[in-house]
Formats: sequence, structure tokens, C-alpha cells
Amino acid sequence: MRLFLLPISTRRSLIYCEKLHEKAPKDRSYYDKLTIKANETWSAWEKDEKAIGNWKKKVTFYGNHALKRIPYEEWGLKTIPALTAKRRQDIIDGKANYEVLFPGKYLPQASVPGLLEKLAKERQNMHRSKLMWSVIIMPFTAPFMLIPVIPNLPFFYVLYRAWSHWKALGGSRHLEFLLKHNLPTSSPSAALDKVYAAGLMYPTRALSRVAPEPTEQQAQEVASVVHQQTNNETEDVMVLQRWNGKLIAEQFDLPDMEVEIERAVEQVENGIKTKEKLMEEKLEQERAVGKGGERAKDALPDHILERIHKKAEDVAEEGKEKSTEKAKETTKM
Repeated sequence: MRLFLLPISTRRSLIYCEKLHEKAPKDRSYYDKLTIKANETWSAWEKDEKAIGNWKKKVTFYGNHALKRIPYEEWGLKTIPALTAKRRQDIIDGKANYEVLFPGKYLPQASVPGLLEKLAKERQNMHRSKLMWSVIIMPFTAPFMLIPVIPNLPFFYVLYRAWSHWKALGGSRHLEFLLKHNLPTSSPSAALDKVYAAGLMYPTRALSRVAPEPTEQQAQEVASVVHQQTNNETEDVMVLQRWNGKLIAEQFDLPDMEVEIERAVEQVENGIKTKEKLMEEKLEQERAVGKGGERAKDALPDHILERIHKKAEDVAEEGKEKSTEKAKETTKM
């Protein structure tokens, strides 16, 4: 099983567990089937425009805003599966293989065990307490069942929060058990170093896609600038961009990872600095490998920049065509 320890900033990191292969329908447990059904229902509500007062779309709109407020640490722990009896025994017998990947240039290997231990233990009491309170509150949502048409939304929200805390608690216990048995094995990833460097060198995802892959030296230079910006580790500096989550997810063929990274980056950005300060740091990072103060994108050959402009024009044209088609459909109705 692969774990990813992804620094969002120089002080805050996201843990993400690679999703296990999905079970065949006949092998799914009742819990698996219930989870899949809930996800399908939520997705259907997001698209449903026929409900009275459009209440389903409104519920999912405000619900998604509420979900964004859940701390990214909780989402990360929820990706770690529960510690079943079989997994526990495999770990004790030395049969289990767990590996944690991280960008070595942006996260010292010596700090990995301490970070994992902090992630495993720091929030356990909080999740345990909030799980208990969610269960206690559930009966008090019963009166909302009397509202016609609309389901008992307060009950389902409290139920979801109870499930979320239970999942995060299970993930943290699993991680704690691994650490007690000297697992997982920490492995610095050169691929992660390069994706991180590209995200800091260039201002957009499109540019980083078509630009040459950062060299070892360039990755080191960018990492050095980030270290300088911390002012001897006294300041927190962003090392991940929101748009870079997609590139990391694609690098490891883990599409679900993208939304976890984007959520974590948004929360950390909102928490540490003003937008002006973040922009100043980003510009300094982009100039790390340039000459005479130029940004990395300014040194790219013209044919690469032309590809970017052409792609942007194609996307814009495609957007216009879709808008026209949608307008025609509306007119027909």
C-alpha cells in the first residue's frame, strides 16, 4: 500500500493513501454498497432541476460549501482504510508492504516519522469526542422528519459527520499501528520533486505541461529559494499550487488525489498569508532558475509559448460552441 506525504506549505502536509482496487459488485459489503449509493444519490441531486423549488440542487450547493470547511487533515486520514484483523496480523507477521512517498527536496527525510506520528495522534481525541457528540445529537433531529417532501437533512448531516469522524479515527489508528511496527518505509520521490519544482517555476498548469521537465539542478535551486523565504524556518511558505494537484494526480494515476490536494491548498492559503504576500513569494520562486531576474516562463522557446496560446484559443472556441448549443436548446424548450 502506498501513502503520500505531500507538503502543502513548509509547515503543513497532507497525507493521502492510494485507493485500494475497487471490489467486484458481488464482493462488496453492505457498508460499501451504502457508500456507493449515497455518492450516486448526491451526484444525481446535483443535476436534478425538476425538484420543487429546485431544492435538491440548493441542498448540494450549500452542502458542498459545508464539506469544503471540513479540515483537509480529516479528509486525508479518511483515505486510509480501517485496520482490519487481517491487516493487523499481516503487519505483525511482516507480510504487509507499506511505503510513504514524499518530495525529498521540500520535506527532509528525517522529519517524516515525526510528521506521520503527529498526523496519527494529534486529532484522535478530537475525532473520538466529535463522533460521540454527533451520535448524541442525532435523536434531537427527529422533529425535522415532519417536514413534507424534503428529507430530514439535519439528521443526514449529523450522520455524515459521525461517519466522517469514525473514518478519520480509523485511519489515524491504522497509521499509529504502522508506526509502532516501524512502517511505512519512507521513500523520497524524484518524480514528486520535479512536479513540485514545475509548479513553483511556472505560473500556470498549461505552461508546466509543455515546458521541459525541470532538471535536478533547477529543482534544487527552487527548493533553496523556498528555504530562504522561510527566514530560518520562522515563516510558513506555500510549496504547492492549487492547479498543481492535477499534475501530481496524473503523475501517479490517482485521479481522486486531485480534489484532496486542491482542498488542502485552498485551506492553507486562506490560513497563512495575504494574497499579495503569496504572489510575491510565487514570483520569487519563478525567478529561481532565471537569469537577470527573468521568470522561468520568459526563458521558454517561442514554439512552446505558441502551443500555449493555440491551446487557449481552442479552449475558448470550444466554450463558445457549447454556449451556442446550450442557447439553441433553451430556445427550443
